[in-house]
Amino acid sequence: MSIIEPEIEKVDRSTRSIRYLQHGWPSELCRWHAHEEYELHLMVETRGKAFVGDYIGDFGPGDLFLTGPNLPHTWMTDQVWHEPVAVRDMLVQFSHESVQKLAEGFPEFSQVLKMLQLAQSGILFEGFNPTFARGHMEAIRESRGAERILAFVRFLVRLNEHAEKRTLSVVKLMQPLGGGKHARIAQVVDHVTKFFDEELTVAQAAKMASMTEITFSRNFQAFTGHGFIEFLNLIRVGQACARLYASDDQIITIAQDAGFKSLANFNRHFRRHKGMTPSAYRDAARKDLLPTSET
Repeated sequence: MSIIEPEIEKVDRSTRSIRYLQHGWPSELCRWHAHEEYELHLMVETRGKAFVGDYIGDFGPGDLFLTGPNLPHTWMTDQVWHEPVAVRDMLVQFSHESVQKLAEGFPEFSQVLKMLQLAQSGILFEGFNPTFARGHMEAIRESRGAERILAFVRFLVRLNEHAEKRTLSVVKLMQPLGGGKHARIAQVVDHVTKFFDEELTVAQAAKMASMTEITFSRNFQAFTGHGFIEFLNLIRVGQACARLYASDDQIITIAQDAGFKSLANFNRHFRRHKGMTPSAYRDAARKDLLPTSET
């Protein structure tokens, strides 16, 4: 799976204007891909990394995203999750044309188009009640015909009213990439996501891509939105986060397993990306994950 070169997904809308899907984990549907439709995506179970355009961030149960047309996306569950999950994702795909025509017929609905404009960069609806979100998704899933459209429109209206909309990607969309430099950068990214714990310098990465260091650095920044070392450390810190809340392993062990040579270096990068120390993150994450652990 390349987080640079997305698989282009074709959605059949010949008999329906919106499409509801849900799937568990692991699943072959969990892949880096893009499509012409908007996608409302509710995370039901597990925690991991969200990749939306050039955005990389954490996700957890209850997080709700909206991605725009041709904006690549995937959600990668952290490696600490070993047991299969029956339902990890609930999602709805729909076209801009459908909402545009609805707004033309009902001007009161036109405000939703502003939200869809934001979705070109991807949206995280921060603080949206996860119980309500799942209820809306279930209503869409259980409805048919016109009733499904009404359930979908009701959800869009509620989302539009929600104040905390966080846009995610600097790059609004990424066109499908072909061979040459694009493919070579993609190979390096795949290597980093699989072997993040191994030592890899910019010089080594550039050699892997058959580029000079300057050319490699420029292209990597353009295609991912991050410098190479920054991207590598983001992946390492993300994997360390999973170990922190899922195990009682010593922090120095977690740091070394994630690829950091020293605890001081790990602490510095962790504070930079998470705004707190690893031990503080472990405490905060466990309070979030296990609110009744002390009772």
